[in-house]
Amino acid sequence: MERSSPRMTGGSREAPVNVSPAVAANAEGEEIEVLESTDVLPVAPEDVYDPDNSGFISTERFKDLLETHGSELDPHKLEVLLALADGNADGKICYQDFVNLMSNKRSNSFRRAILQGSRQLKGCSLSDEAGLGLSQRLVRHVAYETLPREVDRKWYFDSYTYCPPPWFILAITIAEVAVFIYYGFKLDRLVLQVSSPSFLKSPLPYHPQLRAQAWRYFSYIFMHTGIEHLSLNMAMQLLVGVPLEMVHGALRIGLVYLCGVLAGSLAVSVTDMTAPVVGSSGGVYALVSAHLANVVMNWSGMKCQFKLFRMAMALVCMSVEFGRAVWLRFYPPAFPPCPNPSFVAHLGGVLVGLTLGVVVLQNYEQRLQEQSLFWIFFCVYTLFVLCAVFWNIFAYSLLDVRMPPLP
Repeated sequence: MERSSPRMTGGSREAPVNVSPAVAANAEGEEIEVLESTDVLPVAPEDVYDPDNSGFISTERFKDLLETHGSELDPHKLEVLLALADGNADGKICYQDFVNLMSNKRSNSFRRAILQGSRQLKGCSLSDEAGLGLSQRLVRHVAYETLPREVDRKWYFDSYTYCPPPWFILAITIAEVAVFIYYGFKLDRLVLQVSSPSFLKSPLPYHPQLRAQAWRYFSYIFMHTGIEHLSLNMAMQLLVGVPLEMVHGALRIGLVYLCGVLAGSLAVSVTDMTAPVVGSSGGVYALVSAHLANVVMNWSGMKCQFKLFRMAMALVCMSVEFGRAVWLRFYPPAFPPCPNPSFVAHLGGVLVGLTLGVVVLQNYEQRLQEQSLFWIFFCVYTLFVLCAVFWNIFAYSLLDVRMPPLP
């Protein structure tokens, strides 16, 4: 079969005809913006690098290319690629794996490179690098806060661009503060809003009598019982959520947060059937518990400063907030017979964090849909949601639950 290479005509590249996977993948790699030069690894005749037309290159050839042209790569990426070549037991590397690595795709090729090269990196630690600007120091700090392996931290440090910023957690936080201030003036309660007789008349809180209004299973996060409730939640949400979103992205962190929110309200509707729900504790506890579990599971690899003290402080804050919620739930309500808001949403968030959340945080730069454990926990979560929906439809009438009056 006749083979041809890409040609330049009038300043543009013509599409290759009948090219091997190796040349096609190499052509794709030249377009990747992650590389600081579009000609880092040159296009060579196929018979030199891929004589068998297999789409693979020998590790010896690959190392020769890196040694010749590696000065044009980011040093941390070069370390990982050399480690991949040194640790590959098959003696060959797929061009597509190289393309995926350089484009920072969430793929198994990235994880294989990390695992194979994690014990062979010989460069200096990221913490030893000097002359960094403020934004670079912040990215380095976030890397040490959230990632357990040095090679992960180096790769993230070179790849992060602040675009997009951690908008999800910031947007949720601003909205919750704005709603609290609005209702503070509307209810004339800037400290303890739950004491107002009109507190539950808002369209936002979950109320068992209004459980058919599906948006309330999510919108309850924008209402808080008082300033101390809001302050503790916002502090944990920003201190933990923003670094996690910078590393894992808004889609993954938003998934964990919203799953915790929904699990919290559904857990209340199943176990504390007469109580309303307010506050963002379901989502916050999902993020915090997932992060703490990830730190414990990778204790030796986590290099954040004072990690034992900071973990203890996080547990203290969670315990104080949970204790406040339990005390408020059983405290005589200001306007009986409607009880005070439930605390069970905290527990629903913790369960989501220890299952779905841990899987998400453990798989940095790897597709979640490729992880069987993710699908197991996701199916269990979906089954819980479906059972809770049927419970809300049928159980209240079958059990003849005595409902509180409408707000």
